[in-house]
Amino acid sequence: MGSEIIGLIILALDIWAIINIVKSNTDTGKKILWALLVLFLPVVGLIIWALMGPRGNVKV
Repeated sequence: MGSEIIGLIILALDIWAIINIVKSNTDTGKKILWALLVLFLPVVGLIIWALMGPRGNVKV
């Protein structure tokens, strides 16, 4: 049960990250690369994006 909740949290954070990437002002090629990084490496990609990735104007 606990691992399923952690998986859902990671999924939600990855979706939130991809939305931020798409809404950012960076060029399309970089958006695609960042989104692929987050998709293929959900935890590591999310951490790298949080530290160095583009941010959009998404209000939480």
